[in-house]
Amino acid sequence: IDPSSKRSGGSILGDKTRMLQLATHDRAFIRPSPTGDALGGVARKTRQTIPLLEAAGYDPIIVETVGVGQSETMAASMVDFFTLITTPNAGDDLQGIKRGIMELVHAILVNKADGAFEEQAKTARHILVRALELMHPPVPGWKVSVETVSSLREEGIGRYWEMVEAFRGEMVGSGQLAAERRRQARDWMWEMVEEELKRRFITNHQVSALLPGLEQAVIGGAVPPVVAASQLLDAHFGASRNLGAR
Repeated sequence: IDPSSKRSGGSILGDKTRMLQLATHDRAFIRPSPTGDALGGVARKTRQTIPLLEAAGYDPIIVETVGVGQSETMAASMVDFFTLITTPNAGDDLQGIKRGIMELVHAILVNKADGAFEEQAKTARHILVRALELMHPPVPGWKVSVETVSSLREEGIGRYWEMVEAFRGEMVGSGQLAAERRRQARDWMWEMVEEELKRRFITNHQVSALLPGLEQAVIGGAVPPVVAASQLLDAHFGASRNLGAR
């Protein structure tokens, strides 16, 4: 998933271009997707794309997100194994660690553990291990591991993939993988409902007529946000909203 241009809506990094070996591999398919206005580091159609690729016979499927913020963890709700990849100097200390993501990850990789950054990577790993001791793992019984890797020297990647396979084996054997995917399907349903409700709300004629003026009134302090929101909801739902609330 690539960051999007605010002007065109297209990808601005073209991350596929840095995957020189993978992009030319005859058993790999890479589909760069701009995030657009979707949050969570994922594109709006990422969920739909995953089962499509599964049906086409691609296995495994790797979803690489943009750098996400503390609360933007939607990617975790659509994959089986969620990995945070960080660098030795990302955050400097515990203040820079994305707690919201760390509570969801199944593994953490400290990349660039080579050259001048090798010792810093070891220090970062130690800090992350200590931080994880204060958190509950996303899956009961699974110990979240922090590993140092070097993409330059191709070190630690095989060890990481063995961890992914071990996790999958445990989840399949216990039935947790099937249960988790059912939960994800339920969450997907509600996300689609919320997205469509918002779309219909914004495109409603009465709402679109009121919205520009109310936005400016809120910005100027003339109307409190809660009052403006209530007026917009009333414009969309009309009297039925008040009747339904009683």
